[in-house]
Amino acid sequence: MANSGTGLFEYLVAGPCAAESEAQLLETAERLHRMADALPCPVTYFRAGVWKPRSSGADFCGAGAEALPWLQEVSRRYGFSICVEVAQPQHVESCLQHGINSFWVGARTAVNPFAVQELADSLKGTGSTVLVKNPAIPDLKLWLGNVERFEKTGASRVMAVHRGFAVEHENALRNAPLWEIPIAFRVARPDIPLLCDPSHISGQQQYLRQIAQIAIDYGFNGLMVETHCHPEQALSDANQQITPEELSTILNSLTFKTSQSDTDQLLQQQRNLIHNIDTQISQLLAKRMSLVEEIARIKAEHNIPLVQPSQWNSVVKNYEQAALQDGEYQEFLQQFLEILHQYSLKRQGRDAVNHNLVK
Repeated sequence: MANSGTGLFEYLVAGPCAAESEAQLLETAERLHRMADALPCPVTYFRAGVWKPRSSGADFCGAGAEALPWLQEVSRRYGFSICVEVAQPQHVESCLQHGINSFWVGARTAVNPFAVQELADSLKGTGSTVLVKNPAIPDLKLWLGNVERFEKTGASRVMAVHRGFAVEHENALRNAPLWEIPIAFRVARPDIPLLCDPSHISGQQQYLRQIAQIAIDYGFNGLMVETHCHPEQALSDANQQITPEELSTILNSLTFKTSQSDTDQLLQQQRNLIHNIDTQISQLLAKRMSLVEEIARIKAEHNIPLVQPSQWNSVVKNYEQAALQDGEYQEFLQQFLEILHQYSLKRQGRDAVNHNLVK
């Protein structure tokens, strides 16, 4: 496609986190195929993790090359193009031997330029399709560089996939969206189709629709959603996978954008950023208050005073470090912190009374 920066929804990648068995793949594919007419666009690729880079060797790491004939059967029966995650040249070789020539590069592999270059070299002359996920670390230049490496191989199509970033600060989601980075990617490379992986950003089924809608509002060209015939039985990432029927329901509940003027698009991007930030603030405030209640319980059990001036001063200092150097903002921050402190003390006081009544 000449220019996929139009914001039109064109690509849908669906399938399980990991290839677990031939029966699991065939049932998932059959149900996706059955839902075809109800989806806003055809399934572009049936995805499945054959080799899974897990945090622990004790976790399910995929069925390995044994799963490739299973995926061939999925393609034969239902006509889906298959897309597999690869991390080593031998993965590419095995896939090509089984007629699979669409791949994605995972976020953990994407942080290593040497590994990415080895994959790119192994794909030279194959005319393959490559979906390049953002690196796990928030590094726009590295993401762009990875895409360029595969373009130089003569790949028939290169796409980018936003799956969020692993950051240390607290976040209600599994991976921080940091929407400003994929937006900057889109500005730098409007010719590259940009997909969103709401499964890995959210980490939970309940946030999938919200993340998907934000991506659509930003003008992403498609979604990559982990879809499993029986998510509750999944051997990896069970909490973030959904059934084919749930995928259809979510996609049909989304509002898809039509073309807008440049000014409208710029305004919408900023409004969507604010919406996403507000959503995270709401989620984090709720989480903060649940921690406040736990602190109240500990204080009540050990007869510790509710008011701890040194601790609160530390909280204030933490906020002030990132504060705008603006008089109106400073006034707002002071009022916000006062309300936050008083409300926290109120909740602690109530919970302390309840704790003593129970005793």
